[in-house]
Amino acid sequence: MQPQPPPGGYAGLPPRPVYREPHPIGAGPVLSGLATGAVWMALFGSLGRDLASYAWWSIGAAVSAWLVALILTQVGDRGVALGVACASGVGLSVTVAFVALRWIDTLDFPLW
Repeated sequence: MQPQPPPGGYAGLPPRPVYREPHPIGAGPVLSGLATGAVWMALFGSLGRDLASYAWWSIGAAVSAWLVALILTQVGDRGVALGVACASGVGLSVTVAFVALRWIDTLDFPLW
């Protein structure tokens, strides 16, 4: 009669490795990054007085937010960086949609 292996694995073999993220991302930092990025985009977008200035302010805000997200990814909290990058991406997408709608409607590119 052969001996039965133990219930957790085979006899003589090491246990299976467990791979875990060394610095997991939580929901709290991501939500705070989303809120911060949304406020950042709203503040810069409110500086514009027409569509062209709103678009340029939003482009500048999105680029600076992405730079901050890159820095946060390297030396700070990656969850906050994710939230900031997502919020600025959504804000820039809204800006591009407004510019595209005006361009389609008037056949005149509004950023020049």
